[in-house]
Amino acid sequence: MSKPQVVIVGRPNVGKSSLLNRVVQRRVAVVEEHPGVTRDRKSVEAEWNGTTFDLVDTGGWLAKGSELDDKVSAQSIRALDDADLVLLVVDVAVGVTREDVEIADVVRRSGRPVLLVANKVDDASHEPAIWEFLELGLGEPVAVSAQHGRGAGDLLDVVVARLPEPTERDDDDDDGITSVALVGRPNVGKSTLFNKMIGEDRSVIHDMPGTTRDAIDTVVETEEGPLRFIDTAGMRRRARTERGAEQYSVLRALDALDRADIALLVIDATIGASHQDQRLAERISAAGCPAVVVLNKWDLVDVDDRPDVLASVGERLAFLGTAPVLKVSATSGKGVHSILPAIFESEASYHQRIATGSLNRAIRDLQTAHPAPGARIRYAVQGDIDPPTFTLFCSARLPATYLRYVERYLREKFELGSTPMKLRVRLG
Repeated sequence: MSKPQVVIVGRPNVGKSSLLNRVVQRRVAVVEEHPGVTRDRKSVEAEWNGTTFDLVDTGGWLAKGSELDDKVSAQSIRALDDADLVLLVVDVAVGVTREDVEIADVVRRSGRPVLLVANKVDDASHEPAIWEFLELGLGEPVAVSAQHGRGAGDLLDVVVARLPEPTERDDDDDDGITSVALVGRPNVGKSTLFNKMIGEDRSVIHDMPGTTRDAIDTVVETEEGPLRFIDTAGMRRRARTERGAEQYSVLRALDALDRADIALLVIDATIGASHQDQRLAERISAAGCPAVVVLNKWDLVDVDDRPDVLASVGERLAFLGTAPVLKVSATSGKGVHSILPAIFESEASYHQRIATGSLNRAIRDLQTAHPAPGARIRYAVQGDIDPPTFTLFCSARLPATYLRYVERYLREKFELGSTPMKLRVRLG
């Protein structure tokens, strides 16, 4: 069933993300006591009294601001297109502002059902202030305190009463959809690449590091099947990571990596593989998922410097083994077409299961070519996939160098590409 969409809109710092966190009863949106923390749309599943719906948090809407502010505002307006119900959040501590009036007009023109939410009503003494917002022409406000939870249940009662019934959809659930996390240092072009790949301005793009603060999930239909893309905040070295919002964004990005099936490590080719890229490669390796390395801004690299860039990638990202290295330009789109095939190839290798007979013939052949010193592999079985996991039954312990040889041979023999592989040794 397709769940109803409830979209939260409002000017900056009225408590939209706090309201989302209150409804879902966990911290899924970054919250800070200053405006502009939420910049992209973020959708999470919520439930109240047996009714399930998607709750969408948006960036703060500003009538007039910087180029980045305008892009964030455009994201909020675009989110209205899919809304079954709009929650326009206002701040009783501040009162009616010009931005409140203008966004109320935008919501009214959208034709979507709207519920006015008067936030920061922390106690009964603040309740009379909600009536000031009747001038917005959106009906009677619902008083809440997102921070303290006051009135949250009453608000949700009204929300579910106004939602339409769930509708049928072709894919009854999203289980089994491959998740692809885009990770990398700040300002390497992840959001631009993300938008180019999915063909929509889904994440806010700006030439200021740290624009993306949360992990954004988008399911995209491709010719090979659906993919779930997770656009994440840029990760910096801990010493350069601010406390608060940016620190929490890093944790969100790491969480996205842990739940991803495949990682796209995006590197600024004009800089080459840095120490932080190396640390990210280590983190991807620890997560146990296949990786595709994307050298973005390749068109800006001088031809004479390109061998050095590739050499730095090979040296610093050795943790990723034979991960494919793609040279692209997210801005122009050049080379971006090669990313999806690399993703699906990595996915196929990750799920590959090898017949026991074929596996043991390969084990026999590799020992014939290079016998293990002082030991013999009697037979082998594949015990698991995601990633492919092999158990070797041996007469004695195998040296680490020989295990690397076995891994390399099996990888080439069965075309496992860059997917992680586990080898377990049992004696007997």
